[in-house]
Amino acid sequence: MKTYSVVIVEDHVLLSQAIGGLVDSFDRFKVSYLCKNGEELITRLNENSNTPDIILMDINMPLMNGIETTTYITEHFPNIDVIGLSIEEDERTIIQMLRAGAKGYLMKDVEKSVLEMALNEVVTNGFYHSKHVTNILIGSLNGKGGSGKKLKENELEFMRLVCTEMTYKEIADKMCLSPKTIDGYRDALFEKLNVKNRIGLVIYAIKNKIYLP
Repeated sequence: MKTYSVVIVEDHVLLSQAIGGLVDSFDRFKVSYLCKNGEELITRLNENSNTPDIILMDINMPLMNGIETTTYITEHFPNIDVIGLSIEEDERTIIQMLRAGAKGYLMKDVEKSVLEMALNEVVTNGFYHSKHVTNILIGSLNGKGGSGKKLKENELEFMRLVCTEMTYKEIADKMCLSPKTIDGYRDALFEKLNVKNRIGLVIYAIKNKIYLP
């Protein structure tokens, strides 16, 4: 059985060690090393020819946060899969991590069995998103309920803008439309693609290559 290498990036040492202990207890995974922030991680990656298979990435860290670091990893080390590991579950943070290239997003209080499942899903299927964070989006991630729908050009443009950090009002201004019209686009796409919120639209757009991180 192949063993996959994991690096943990977390600025709280005791928590990092605890997560490392959990990962080391899994049959298919072994922790290579721990880092306190993104800057330290990038230095280690550039100095070491043996890159890890997966990085468990904290979001809020000094020097270089998880979103900035994930963006760098996606560009310079595309073969490494990043899973966000955070106390943050707000829509904005999740969207930023997905745009940066994260293949999964877990809460730090996740059960041991879910953490192991997430690692296995990422190496097997290429992605995993916690039910606690995106339960209503699982159908879209698995290609159900909306995959393959034909979208109009204005809907495609709206979808691309949804994947940015623009507010709905800013999107309306960008598309030279009223906020009410944009709300109509949003609600129609929620129904058409069988998603419930903006995160669902972002994941659908990334999965179907409407938006490329």
